[in-house]
Amino acid sequence: EQILKLLLRAMVKGMLRSLVLPLLVVGASAFSAAPSLLPRAGAVQSASLRRGLGLRGGASSTKMIDITPNVSFDTIAREWRCKWSADADKKSLVEAQDALDEVIKEVKGVSGVKSVQRVVCGGCLDFKVITSLDADSFGKWEESKFAPEEKFLEKIKGIEGVSQVETQTFTLMPM
Repeated sequence: EQILKLLLRAMVKGMLRSLVLPLLVVGASAFSAAPSLLPRAGAVQSASLRRGLGLRGGASSTKMIDITPNVSFDTIAREWRCKWSADADKKSLVEAQDALDEVIKEVKGVSGVKSVQRVVCGGCLDFKVITSLDADSFGKWEESKFAPEEKFLEKIKGIEGVSQVETQTFTLMPM
């Protein structure tokens, strides 16, 4: 809690703007940054927190954010998920896909989007939409309440056979 207060205070002062959100996301995602990596109020952002590295070790314009010295990321994803029912010839799955089709153009138009993926599991009846953004763009999307998230979630909540409508934010990194 104290760390979050320090980060928010730094953000209000206009400092560490591109670092605060990813660390908050990390904290909310059951990760915790090592204490030595967390900024002190008024501290200048450490070079060890932001590295310009390509996936194959070369220079890149994409900045890496370190959670720990050996866990880094440059992508933050937002997942919308629900369970669907196999009843009525999978009608709820058909309607969930229709709801996604209604907003997909808007989702793909979000600044910084790297990819939008749909995951369907016929065994556990999952329907998931994962939107990945570069870490530097994620904060702006969050400020807009992840639009069109609210519209999409309300639509699928109204579908008979859909349950467990949830969202999650996490980091991604190719290995």
